[in-house]
Amino acid sequence: MASRRWKTAVDLFCGSGAVTSALRRSRFRVVAAVDNDAVACATFRANHPRVRLYEQDIAQVDPQLIRDRQLKGEDADLLVVCAPCQPFSSQTKNRGEDSRSELVLEAGRFARILRPRLIFFENVPGIAARSALLDKLRKELGADYVLGVPQRVDAADYDVPQRRVRCIMFATRKSQPPELPEASTPRGRRRSVRDVIGSLRRLASGQRDPSDALHVARNHQPIALARLRKIPRDGGSRSSLPRSLQLACHQNVSSSNYSDVYGRMAWNDVAPTLTTGCTDITRGRFAHPEDDRAITLREAALLQTFPKDYRFVGNGSEIARQIGNAVPVRLVENLADCFKRGIASATP
Repeated sequence: MASRRWKTAVDLFCGSGAVTSALRRSRFRVVAAVDNDAVACATFRANHPRVRLYEQDIAQVDPQLIRDRQLKGEDADLLVVCAPCQPFSSQTKNRGEDSRSELVLEAGRFARILRPRLIFFENVPGIAARSALLDKLRKELGADYVLGVPQRVDAADYDVPQRRVRCIMFATRKSQPPELPEASTPRGRRRSVRDVIGSLRRLASGQRDPSDALHVARNHQPIALARLRKIPRDGGSRSSLPRSLQLACHQNVSSSNYSDVYGRMAWNDVAPTLTTGCTDITRGRFAHPEDDRAITLREAALLQTFPKDYRFVGNGSEIARQIGNAVPVRLVENLADCFKRGIASATP
């Protein structure tokens, strides 16, 4: 019977709770979570009221409290470390100067106290190139842990309707890290934008769905609407704009630079990587495949595979930031069996 118990997990840098949601749906018992973003924490509490949330700077959190109070003195099964990815992003300038780049090292302090059987790290691929940082991480984890090699994963291969390439690493206590599962959605059968948002109410600029507080279209300026009307439906880009409607800054740079700006998603393809600006057509290929508008918060949340009943707290830009920063729920769900294998291999 003991082997059937729900595995325990602690979610560091939990944000609005996407990973916790996936773990709970996969029969993990998330006993504690940590984050210092007040709005994201409000969303977390709205969806996971029974999880002990430490809303403070992670450096100020004492993992011994979690071990004593939430784990009742037992070792954790899983520690999740989804540290801020901005310091390692290809779009970040002056890399190495961001103080957040070493937050991932907090994993070592928590691992020494919580003694998780498996640690799951998720970040952007750029972290794999930071060999000095990874060496520090190995040192912080100590001799009890084996840190596996960074592995590139596209969430679109794991039932997420979005092209989102990430770096995943495992550290296992006194055992070899588990192998990633094979892609659950072969390239020819990936979930598409149409699969996920095609049945939602169609909206024009400024319209809203009275039955869904998140399905509200931005009220675009006339010049933005004029541009959108000239961009072909179902995957078109700003390259189709007449010169009179092109932004001056786009006329003076290579067409490959920021080419997704004002671009439309394609119905039968996956969405592009959703960012914190995922409802802003000036921030990427975030225009609806047919309607002359940016995608709504509801559409963005579904493309990130949040459950439709997930509750978000904050204004529009705050919710967009939470959605863009999240780890896709379905990605974590599709890795859950891998987590359990890693935990089993590290269990005495």
